[in-house]
Amino acid sequence: MIWPKPRYTGPERRKSRRWRPQPLRVLLSLLMIAALGYAVAIVWLMTQETRIVFQAGRTLSAGRPAFPYLQIDIPRVGGARQFAWVMRRGDSDDGPWVLYLHGNAATVASKVNISHYTQLRALGLNLLAPEYRGFSGLDGVPTEAVLDADAHAAYDYLRVTRHIAPGRIVIYGWSLGGAVAVGLAAETEQAAVILEGAPASLVDIGQLRYPLFPIRLIMRNPFDSIRNVGRIRSPMLFLHAADDAVIPISEGRRLFEAASGDKTFVEVQGGHAAASEGDAEHFYGAIRQFLQQHGHLLPPAENGGGH
Repeated sequence: MIWPKPRYTGPERRKSRRWRPQPLRVLLSLLMIAALGYAVAIVWLMTQETRIVFQAGRTLSAGRPAFPYLQIDIPRVGGARQFAWVMRRGDSDDGPWVLYLHGNAATVASKVNISHYTQLRALGLNLLAPEYRGFSGLDGVPTEAVLDADAHAAYDYLRVTRHIAPGRIVIYGWSLGGAVAVGLAAETEQAAVILEGAPASLVDIGQLRYPLFPIRLIMRNPFDSIRNVGRIRSPMLFLHAADDAVIPISEGRRLFEAASGDKTFVEVQGGHAAASEGDAEHFYGAIRQFLQQHGHLLPPAENGGGH
């Protein structure tokens, strides 16, 4: 005997239909999970921005120049502590000065920066290398505004304390320091600007690396140098490695194209951090030629220094 299939009626039938999975409900649930995950990812990017952009927090390493230098405290309104290294080519403040602004994931004592100091000083240049707040054990949290203020304080030290005329100051920025240098040079007078591996816009780079997120809306430290570089009136030298995997050379060329006035672009080799050493002859030869062309280079000191 074939028993008929049971037919549900009343509350039992309604209960059966109520618990049956519905495609629309599944889709809505998945969309809610995706939206929640997207929101969590955005919050993570926002909270990690300082770590990603600045990579600060390192203590001052044991590296030191092989030549005499002086560590000084830069006068600051409000009591914030900031120090810098003064590296003169001789026994006086005569001659051109380089205000050297280093990049992220480094300190004034990093090997790559000491190598720069050595070679620039060998060209006959005095140097001032300031440290940023939040770096090398200094108090504070680095932001675009903080680094901008720190660079201005170092510039003011040269102008007010050392009495160095703007026509003797060359602003040099490497990597993130290049973005800081653009901001400083756009608001001050100087003899020349040298940018090494500088980004046109960190917020644009961030958008390329995280294309699914509204980086331009959430990034608090955009370092949009391409908006400011056209305000610089002094001669500019752009150094950028063709094989730079951190700041693509296309970024350097974009920044160069946006600059006005006397400007020179030199393509080097060696990646983001090693071009100044691996391609040293070409690299520093370009700097020497640029500064000589604009009358900002003196013969190297005979006695090798002093402080």
